[in-house]
Amino acid sequence: MRFGCCGNMIAIEPDKTGIEIVEKIKEIGYDYIELSLAHISKLSEEEFERLKARLDASGLRCEACNNFFLPEIKLTGDYVDRKEIEKYLDLVISRAGILGVDVIVFGSGPAKMVPEGFPMEKAWQQLIELTRRISNLASRYNITIAIEPLRKEECNIINKTLEGLRMVKDVDRDNVKLLVDFYHLKSEGEDPSIIKECKGYLKHVHFARFEGRTFPRDIEEDELYLPFISNLKEIEYNERVSIEAYSSDFYNDAYKSLQFLKRYFG
Repeated sequence: MRFGCCGNMIAIEPDKTGIEIVEKIKEIGYDYIELSLAHISKLSEEEFERLKARLDASGLRCEACNNFFLPEIKLTGDYVDRKEIEKYLDLVISRAGILGVDVIVFGSGPAKMVPEGFPMEKAWQQLIELTRRISNLASRYNITIAIEPLRKEECNIINKTLEGLRMVKDVDRDNVKLLVDFYHLKSEGEDPSIIKECKGYLKHVHFARFEGRTFPRDIEEDELYLPFISNLKEIEYNERVSIEAYSSDFYNDAYKSLQFLKRYFG
């Protein structure tokens, strides 16, 4: 199992990609960094080259990207701009390919948000068709798309784990799999045993302490930690786990969370 850290929630540099933590998490001992693809999309070619150079110099790969779509790009409803989406996808997926990304997380709550009054089943079909198109583009770079269920506060479609699994099965592409996020799972009141339904489909995991969406430190912090981890082990999950959390003391929190991950997930 590989352990990584997302940079988006603690990014303070102007580009907001999260790249600023790469040297620190390499020093701490993380296996990879997870960067914000939406913010990478905003970089000029020169800025993107600098980001890649910084990654290369750090010795740490960007194995995963979150924040797939910019919030202003609408993916459901009557006013979907297919040309805008195609142009965006060509840019970000090629940049992910250049970085050597293995997994792109497809959460993107604001972009997926279904407009009021628009039929949910029609929106579902829009997302199936879009994800198949994404799958085709991503396959050129051997990238897997991980569908992420999000809590209702962040999106009104694909909230539960089994809804994410249904989307994966409906899309029916080898490089489209599922992500489970502990924070969202608990927000939705789900039992961690639902993970058993995901064997063979789960590709990526996000983890954070539910209280404050902060870095986990101790197994006693949450009664669902052990059931969540135990169910992952039961389905023989052996991919990546990324910490996606806020922090006011990043280096100390990141160090303690890595020890937590190694002790309980490893």
